[in-house]
Amino acid sequence: MNNEIEQNALITEVIDHMAAIQQRFQAEGEDEEKKWMMMHTSDSDVIDFLKVATVQMLHVIDAIGELEPVNGITISKQYNIPRGSVSKITRRLADIYMIQFEPVPDNKKEVLFRLTPLGKKVFILHQQLHQHIHHNMSQFLHQYKIEDIRFLVSLMKDVMSTSWVQIEEKAIQINEPARILSSKVEISSESAEKNDIVAMLQQLDAKKLNRAKQLIQLAFFED
Repeated sequence: MNNEIEQNALITEVIDHMAAIQQRFQAEGEDEEKKWMMMHTSDSDVIDFLKVATVQMLHVIDAIGELEPVNGITISKQYNIPRGSVSKITRRLADIYMIQFEPVPDNKKEVLFRLTPLGKKVFILHQQLHQHIHHNMSQFLHQYKIEDIRFLVSLMKDVMSTSWVQIEEKAIQINEPARILSSKVEISSESAEKNDIVAMLQQLDAKKLNRAKQLIQLAFFED
């Protein structure tokens, strides 16, 4: 019984930390990255672009820089950006001289995209940001024991391979058939996210939950 109480308490604490992490990334992620890029360039044209750039614009520049010459269909498939969004973003990037269109011989309907010299400056700067983030993440994770990192890798794989909607549907069918038939339950987005995480964490024992709690607390709640 004591183990079950501790497990439930740890699950609740981990869920609360996960919600706080999501809010932090949503609030700080894009702005922090753009600030870093502006601090690491003296090119006024690049800075002016970064002031108005969106995350998807930077992703499209990355895609073109990695694959050029490349068409919109390839960008959409490899970077999971809707084709309509790719079309709108590339037109806007062309208007501000970040990319250029290249016609395809014998195919008037298709165009390829290449970076302009200004677009290449932004691409290189964004790659430097990725390298900076990768270095910092690597340094951070090196403070943990190898068994902690193995556990974190295993946990992430489980998360990526789990369908939370399917788990929720099965739980409802097995445990609450009468309630479903008799009432409609409205759940806020925050509560739904917590329920998803609960389903995952309930599969872990108290020792692994304690590790997850320590990792999250050290990563995001200690200076």
